[in-house]
Amino acid sequence: MTSTPFRALVVDDEPSLTRVVAGYLEHEGFVVTTAPDGEQALAAARADPPDVVVLDLMLPGIDGIEVCRQLRTFSDAYVIMLTARSEEVDTLIGLSVGADDYMTKPFSPRELTARIRGLLRRPRTSVQPGEESQARVIGELSLDPQSREVHLGQTPVELTRTEFDLLDALSERPKLAYSRRQLIERVWGSDWVGDEHLVDIHIVHIRQKLGDDPAAPRYILTVRGVGYRMGPG
Repeated sequence: MTSTPFRALVVDDEPSLTRVVAGYLEHEGFVVTTAPDGEQALAAARADPPDVVVLDLMLPGIDGIEVCRQLRTFSDAYVIMLTARSEEVDTLIGLSVGADDYMTKPFSPRELTARIRGLLRRPRTSVQPGEESQARVIGELSLDPQSREVHLGQTPVELTRTEFDLLDALSERPKLAYSRRQLIERVWGSDWVGDEHLVDIHIVHIRQKLGDDPAAPRYILTVRGVGYRMGPG
């Protein structure tokens, strides 16, 4: 019995780049759909839900940020944002609407494919078969690894898959300080290559969703010179 191939949606208005990326992914066994703009990308994602979306930031019509925002209302596909500009604000805005990773053009299609494979290898739950799920509670925050649900009191907190995975890693050993590299290896995989600042951007957005003031955090603490830990301050 063969496994169902992963489905990828490549969204870019540069036909040559789209062909190269699609070709690499097809060679890796993906079923690939392409779209030249945001409107067609959203229509394609609804018609044939992808497992991963390679999404250019600068698109005609609806830009990549808005595509990602709308995509997150009906899809939990992994999103890798492509940008021709390396300014931090583009990265921050892109990831704050639910992108899982980003790459700056020009990039290696082989590296892009490796990152996609790394995302798709991530387990959907940290609880192993046969283990009981037990919610972790820190103050008003509770996280259930099995159902992948997070609550503040009785209010559900909507996180992307990557945001949940980071919070899951931190809450597993709440008093342990994790470096950015340790969190990268835990969430993105040991073979991930890129800017470790990616962790900081996701932490910013998780804190926003938890209502956590970075100047006086209740849940995610910054450990100066190390990284982050979870637990009461």
